[in-house]
Amino acid sequence: MQLKIMPKKKRLSAGRVPLILFLCQMISALEVPLDPKLLEDLVQPPTITQQSPKDYIIDPRENIVIQCEAKGKPPPSFSWTRNGTHFDIEKDPLVTMKPGSGTLVINIMSEGKAETYEGVYQCTARNERGAAISNNIVVRPSRSPLWTKEKLEPITLQSGQSLVLPCRPPVGLPPPIIFWMDNSFQRLPQSERVSQGLNGDLYFSNVLPEDTREDYICYARFNHTQTIQQKQPISVKVVSVDELNDTIAANLSDTEVYGAKLNRERPPTFLTPEGNTSNKEELRGNVLSLECIAEGLPTPLIYWMKEEGTLPFNRTYYKNFQKTLQILQVSEADSGNYQCIAKNALGSIHHTISVTVKAAPYWITAPQNLVLSPGENGALICRANGNPKPRISWLSNGVPIEIAPDDPSRKIDGDTIIFSNVQERSSAVYQCNASNEYGYLLANAFVNVLAEPPRILTSANTLYQVIANRPALLDCAFFGSPLPTIEWFKGTKGSALREDTYVLHDNGTLEIPVAQKDSTGTYTCVARNKLGMAKNEAHLEIKDPTRIIKQPEFSVVQRGSTVSFECKVKHDHTLIPTVLWLKDKGELPNDGRFTIDKDHLVVTDVSDDDNGTYTCVANTTLDNVSASAVLIVVAPTPTPAPIYDVPNPPFDLELTDQLDKSVQLSWTPGDDNNSPITKFIIEYEDAMHEAGLWHHQTEVPGTQTTTQLKLSPYVIYSFRVMAENSLGRSLPSERSEQYLTKAAEPDKNPTTVEGLGSEPDNLVITWKPLNGFESNGPGLQYKVSWRQKDGDDEWTSVVVANVSKYIVSGTPTFVPYLIKVQALNDVGFAPEPAVVMGHSGEDLPMVAPGNVQVTVVNSTLAEVHWDPVPLKSIRGHLQGYRIYYWKAQSSSKRNRRHIEKKILTFQGSKTHGMLPGLEPFSNYTLNVRVVNGKGEGPASPDRVFGTPEGVPSAPSSLKIINPTLDSLTLEWDPPSHPNGILTEYILKYQPINSTHELGPLVDLKIPANKTRWTLKNLNFSTRYKFYFNAQTAAGSGSQITEEGITTVDEAGILPPDVGAGKVNPRINKLTVAAAETYANISWEYEGREHVNFYVEYGVVGSKEEWRKEIINGSRSFFGLKGLMPGTAYKVRVGAEGDSGFVSSEDMFETGPAMASRQVDIATQGWFIGLMCAVALLILILLIVCFIRRNKGGKYPVKEKEDAHADPEIQPMKEDDGTFGEYSDAEDHKPLKKGSRTPSDRTVKKEDSDDSLVDYGEGVNGQFNEDGSFIGQYSGKKEKEPAEGNESSEAPSPVNAMNSFV
Repeated sequence: MQLKIMPKKKRLSAGRVPLILFLCQMISALEVPLDPKLLEDLVQPPTITQQSPKDYIIDPRENIVIQCEAKGKPPPSFSWTRNGTHFDIEKDPLVTMKPGSGTLVINIMSEGKAETYEGVYQCTARNERGAAISNNIVVRPSRSPLWTKEKLEPITLQSGQSLVLPCRPPVGLPPPIIFWMDNSFQRLPQSERVSQGLNGDLYFSNVLPEDTREDYICYARFNHTQTIQQKQPISVKVVSVDELNDTIAANLSDTEVYGAKLNRERPPTFLTPEGNTSNKEELRGNVLSLECIAEGLPTPLIYWMKEEGTLPFNRTYYKNFQKTLQILQVSEADSGNYQCIAKNALGSIHHTISVTVKAAPYWITAPQNLVLSPGENGALICRANGNPKPRISWLSNGVPIEIAPDDPSRKIDGDTIIFSNVQERSSAVYQCNASNEYGYLLANAFVNVLAEPPRILTSANTLYQVIANRPALLDCAFFGSPLPTIEWFKGTKGSALREDTYVLHDNGTLEIPVAQKDSTGTYTCVARNKLGMAKNEAHLEIKDPTRIIKQPEFSVVQRGSTVSFECKVKHDHTLIPTVLWLKDKGELPNDGRFTIDKDHLVVTDVSDDDNGTYTCVANTTLDNVSASAVLIVVAPTPTPAPIYDVPNPPFDLELTDQLDKSVQLSWTPGDDNNSPITKFIIEYEDAMHEAGLWHHQTEVPGTQTTTQLKLSPYVIYSFRVMAENSLGRSLPSERSEQYLTKAAEPDKNPTTVEGLGSEPDNLVITWKPLNGFESNGPGLQYKVSWRQKDGDDEWTSVVVANVSKYIVSGTPTFVPYLIKVQALNDVGFAPEPAVVMGHSGEDLPMVAPGNVQVTVVNSTLAEVHWDPVPLKSIRGHLQGYRIYYWKAQSSSKRNRRHIEKKILTFQGSKTHGMLPGLEPFSNYTLNVRVVNGKGEGPASPDRVFGTPEGVPSAPSSLKIINPTLDSLTLEWDPPSHPNGILTEYILKYQPINSTHELGPLVDLKIPANKTRWTLKNLNFSTRYKFYFNAQTAAGSGSQITEEGITTVDEAGILPPDVGAGKVNPRINKLTVAAAETYANISWEYEGREHVNFYVEYGVVGSKEEWRKEIINGSRSFFGLKGLMPGTAYKVRVGAEGDSGFVSSEDMFETGPAMASRQVDIATQGWFIGLMCAVALLILILLIVCFIRRNKGGKYPVKEKEDAHADPEIQPMKEDDGTFGEYSDAEDHKPLKKGSRTPSDRTVKKEDSDDSLVDYGEGVNGQFNEDGSFIGQYSGKKEKEPAEGNESSEAPSPVNAMNSFV
């Protein structure tokens, strides 16, 4: 039964009932109510419901969609015309029509051009009752042409002159939006002096020197294609008067004087529009835009007025610093003469614009659909207006009515078609076309001839509730053809109700002017016509009025005290009232001192502002009443200091109004102990499900001693109450009596419903079950339903016990399912549950990726590509692709090794990936597998690839043995990572004299099969420094260095206990492991025991002295802290007590603070110029050095600090033809094994560092859009200590810049 509440007004107009039937005074026509059930049964001609706009501009980059939607019974079929002729879409493979629709989709994205389909389209929707047509839809592709190339000469003008910079944008469709910016894409500032006109030109009323710039650029933005076209920049130079006078004076004789005032002030003249008058034509409903831009000095201001009238107040706006007048929604009344006035201190000028407002056709009366019964009369009226007056023409089913099939019931009278004695064959769709030179209107209206028995549309058994002594209105919306007659009856027996007591409205509504208690009952509405009869019942209940039986009373209270107003309401027991309190007819102050319960308004800490009238308003859904009282606040009288404490517990709990889902709880408050009770807390116990556990139920204000509690079904309730004041909470009250609520169906369903398969042939449905409190009754169970998402199967359901899982067996592998779980108990079902989607179990993929291709990028990096597998073969959620790869064997030693497979997983649907960290000169095997949630699919066929040779690592060790007077024997171990076939070893050595100066460098090549070499003919008792590295076809590897001493005499080296530690102490194998702000230093020491070491370090290239850190004890490691990120440092280790005895230097670089992407600046003009300047300075320095060298000059610096310097930077002999005598040992020393800064001063990191620099050479190392790496792994090596600076590869411009910086 539907409940309907009577409105409070006395009468109901016909327009207030949406589903009605009415009889026109001039014609007998039925209006079809918009009732969906009714419309489903009635035969109805087509009606166009949606269509594309008349002027349809399309994006040529996207498919063309021309909309045409229509409804009708039976559903209409669709056809199209193009440029007035039939458009056969079946002959064009690019054109399709959406199923059940007339919408065309033209697929030009795959092939075809938008221009091919430019034209005028019209859609026709047709069924057995007639044909409706759409507007003529003009389809045009948007255009954003380029700017015409032009050569713009620089503009030079005098300060104070006017200037117009033309834009002249290309003609686009739709027209572009114009704006001016500079080459930094910043909008040019505009003002009363400088502004952009409606045509896009930039106007200067007068120019100033600050207007000089070379980048006045006009931009045209074509919004439809989201493109912006740019005009060539315009250069403007404004010459000041002083500059011009200087220029003129330089060209005049001394006797001539130039005294003209070049930037003289002048009255305004108009830049646009030209002349004294102009004309403007605009269409009704558009925005009228009038523009006046004037030049002059000082800058003129613009004013507007309308001759013989005033500007419309609420539709007039000024734009562009009042240079543009806009009137919105312009109408014929806005025609007339408008004057713009330009004024400055030297005068004024005006221009008159004559405005004519024309109008495209607009409706006065659009034709409306007609539903007639056989033999009835009717009319279609089509009235439109416009300027000029539009011409009215009629069509029938899309055909001009003059050539349409004749209908004897139809007569045309200008803008009206009159129908008389219509028959079923008279049903048709008529089109009214109103057109003039500015446009047209097209409206479809059908005539539907129906013979239908009566139907009552108002819901059956509607319940109406009315307050006694007020009018009651009972609805009876109906439909039928012919028009039915309506009668009302009361009760099961009796005659029709008469007009003397009741009012019978034409729309079927029965009105009882004054409803009394005896008006309660059942009323029946009966509708009859010659085809049948229908009836409907309505029920009327008369309610008692709401009354205030205890009104608020006048009160006088002391300031700071508490006042309470009582408002006790009596109402019909079936209605629920709400009480609203007002102060002085407005809302109560938003103040915590005001609290409201059901019957009381309490104001605490009363102040003088609380004086006023307080009104209680009681509302129900049917009526409302009110009562008021005045509050007067007076000064307080002194009172003794009270004793404060928490309240005493409430008592005397009572349960009343016991309903199925609610109960009223009342109690008596305990003593508040001189601190007002601010609130009561109510708690409940569920003795059936959770005995002994108390839960929070609700809180009510401290002035309230009764409350209505909402209850859940099938619960044994007990309640207790606690009081709270500002000092704390009281003890709980005694528990109330128990109350068992009636069982009901569940009001909620399980949550967290999921469907996942544990096996390939099952579906595991899980959910979070309801707890006992939520069950609402005994016998809690769950109805589990499922069906395949993409199939036509019906729901399969099963009822299970109170569990949380159900397994569906025998399902297809990885198929989407729709799932729902509904709770039920012995009483009934919960509401319809939400449908969630799950999948049956996954199985391993069936197909391996195909077409696996490997591209070797460099000796340590390869790129793998593969074709994706078909989605159906995955049989699960695609997790990604996994590459297994392993090193098959060493190409250099050809021996089998333990195969260690490595795995790289690429998430999602990627079809390529990079394999980093490969070993040079090695053969690898790989395969690719697809991965889903179940596991991996079969492997693709193995692909074998090899990496090219790389440079070797440093020899594993280097020892000096068997020293004699003139010989030393070197013994070494080959590199641990040869990375190719060793071709030879390179040994370089040089003597070190007593003053730590380095002698000439000797270069020696040793066959690759040697691990020992004896050097003869050396100087006795001499220290030598050795540089040793291996070489492959890819180049030289890292160096290892060592020092050795020939003996004093034939006796050889002293025994260790005699003086080995004193004669030849040394610190070698200095290594550095650096991070962002710290570095760990380690070394090996050979010499006497109990030596205290120190570490010295400094910034490479800095002139600051070495910083020294003392190491406590004789340990051989130390940590440097507080370093700067991204900085190159030099370091050495020394021993306390051995003056001058330090290790060779090492260099390292701390990690960067934040990774940054290098930018290729090699093509930047400023960089090329800067490098040219640097090259010129270096050339000048070389010439100066050469001149001084020829004069025999030397650079007397650093005589003692170069003892262990890099041989690359040693002084060269004069017979070499090179420069000598000076070197910066601190800046150019070579790197030993483990060092981080090569001799060319470019900072490079070892393989152990997580730096992106190691993955590429120069700017070739980069990442693509999906984050995968592109580039080359390049082997990093130190430069050899050989003469010259030849390099095996061209330096990157970025590395050159880094070195320069």
